[in-house]
Amino acid sequence: MQTILLVPTGRSVGLTSAALGLIKALDSIGIQANFSKPFLQDDSHDAQQTLDSSSELAKQVFGLNPPDSIPRDRLERMMNSGNTDDLMEEVVSNIQNAVADTNSLVICEGLVPTEEANYASQMNYALAIALDAKVIFVSVADLDNPKQLAEKIDGYARIFGGLSSERTLGSILMRAKNITADPDAHHISPGEAKVTLDSSFIQAMQSHSPKFATDAFHVIGVIPFSNSLSVPRTWDIGQGLHANWLNEGAAKKRRVLNTSLTARTISRVGEVFSKGTLIVTPGDRDDLLLASAMAAVNNIEMAGIVLTGDIVPNDTVFELCQPALKAGLPIMSVATNSFETVTNLTNLSNEIPKDDIERAEAVTGFVAAHLDVDWLKNYVGRDYKPRLSPSAFRNQVVRKAQGAKMRVVLPEGEEPRTIEAATICQKRGIAKCVLLGNADKIAEVAKDRGVTLPEDIEIIDPSQLNLDKYIKAFVERRKGKATEEQAAKELEDTVVLGTTMLYLDEVDGLVSGAIHTTANTVRPAFQLIKTAPQYSLVSSIFFMLLPEQVVVYGDCAINPDPNAEQLAEIAIQSAASAKAFGIEPKVAMISYSTGASGTGDDVEKVKQATQVVRERAPDLLVDGPLQYDAASVLSVGKQKAPDSPVAGQANVFIFPDLNTGNTTYKAVQRSANVVSVGPMLQGLNKPVNDLSRGALVDDIVYTIALTAIQASSSDV
Repeated sequence: MQTILLVPTGRSVGLTSAALGLIKALDSIGIQANFSKPFLQDDSHDAQQTLDSSSELAKQVFGLNPPDSIPRDRLERMMNSGNTDDLMEEVVSNIQNAVADTNSLVICEGLVPTEEANYASQMNYALAIALDAKVIFVSVADLDNPKQLAEKIDGYARIFGGLSSERTLGSILMRAKNITADPDAHHISPGEAKVTLDSSFIQAMQSHSPKFATDAFHVIGVIPFSNSLSVPRTWDIGQGLHANWLNEGAAKKRRVLNTSLTARTISRVGEVFSKGTLIVTPGDRDDLLLASAMAAVNNIEMAGIVLTGDIVPNDTVFELCQPALKAGLPIMSVATNSFETVTNLTNLSNEIPKDDIERAEAVTGFVAAHLDVDWLKNYVGRDYKPRLSPSAFRNQVVRKAQGAKMRVVLPEGEEPRTIEAATICQKRGIAKCVLLGNADKIAEVAKDRGVTLPEDIEIIDPSQLNLDKYIKAFVERRKGKATEEQAAKELEDTVVLGTTMLYLDEVDGLVSGAIHTTANTVRPAFQLIKTAPQYSLVSSIFFMLLPEQVVVYGDCAINPDPNAEQLAEIAIQSAASAKAFGIEPKVAMISYSTGASGTGDDVEKVKQATQVVRERAPDLLVDGPLQYDAASVLSVGKQKAPDSPVAGQANVFIFPDLNTGNTTYKAVQRSANVVSVGPMLQGLNKPVNDLSRGALVDDIVYTIALTAIQASSSDV
């Protein structure tokens, strides 16, 4: 077992953010790290608490199972009685019991030095020795004061033998305030936003600490300060102020982007009614409360209202506010006056609450984006066989798409999630996005979501287009099946227009489905793009991002009941798609029986399909019929199909019909909380991909990336 100990050089350095970001960065290169916070440091008197908030976040964000943390009172008792060796033995035992694989990597979070924990350095050194851990120091990046930063890191490193010691690896510098942070960096792949320190700063540091930023002591990451990620929920503000909730509303979902102490007349405070604003105002200002309610009814998602002075509006006022309350406007009351309340707000903790998973995931992605992934791969990766983890898969998809430089049309150009996803893809170079829609409306939607549209994003307004060439192309492609009048009517649908643009090679791919059905997206593709010459049908796959690996499911969206020949073609298409995305295919043809144990038409179809695959693709590892457990669980596979090259280790699962495939993918997705990317259509002449109408922004981003890769490859 290899351990990396993160040692903080003070309070509020972002230790947990650094730990979570490091785990994500490692996962992106196929290395799954475990997490441990050996000692509880939360100021909690809950006797049932066994996990520090850091461990709780690691559990929620990554699905890890961190070992229990030893309570602080027990730690101090054992230290004071001279039982440090027994204490460290308990720490080692806890970690080894929680981490079954002896070849695992564990990221261990050290103690933060505080007035109460003035023994933190002593305990962190004992942890490093007991766990034989390498040490990374986490410090606030005071880039304006290299001498002070050098002295701080040197001081803590001295305990472990200094910067040139074999035990010390380097540092992660957090919260650098004089480096501009990309507000979308939490969407960026690990390592993609790596910051390089100015040479003059490095020279200044090395004049005080010669080993800094050398092979002996690496700067593993410089993380900019980000206002956009230091945003609590309205709920957290209420908890911190010990407020009385008059209407909780959407307090657990809304973020406080700014705070406004308001006591002026309504005509002079219009600018405060904006998304994310928390208004602090005396409780007797009914006019401001009603004005805020009107703003909420007009779809302005304010963070909420804090009514001060322990004054609560009367029932008549609250009755007038009912539409806003139903829209989720949070309202709270506090006993303190307005000035005292604002003072209390500035003193609230900025740590991530253990139940704020959305913020934890955003911060994790942001930190990982700024870490030196190449260094991590070189240092840690040499001792591990990389696996295609979900994070590594996503990272690989993004990088391949960036290299493809394809143009992808988005027919639902006025849809909010699509606009945000297109902005991210454009900024990151994932694809050149073309939004179909009215430019003014798109700009308005972007503003409402707090999205800044890139200057180079392309917007095409269908109402301003000369449709003659598209009508002509549609009629020509649908020869004998559509008149010019019918074509003009069809092209009023932006999906049809986008598909025609794809047919004419004006774009390289199309993504739709956020507000359209699968049929709406796929039908124009069947009519205009049609199947590739080597295939007789179009099918679909989902990339299922299981905790340990990424697997492929097909067909789960298109073909209701394929015959043996069609099922074989789906398998060959799916294997080619898997290979194009870095998965070396081992194909399992799924049935309700394994081998010759079952009979009937359904089993016979799978047997025949397997044989056809072997004849058409003799180099492909394929077996069937296999039950799902025989295909996926090694011990079951060895028992039921001992001579199979696929059983127990399949990564491409081909289902016998749509009923089985769609049911299975949704059951796994929902029951196991697994992310599924897709459906990705395969077998078309050009890539068209469908979205779920419940798709998140990240889902759309990765679907655009998949589409770009398909457009650049002849295999998918």
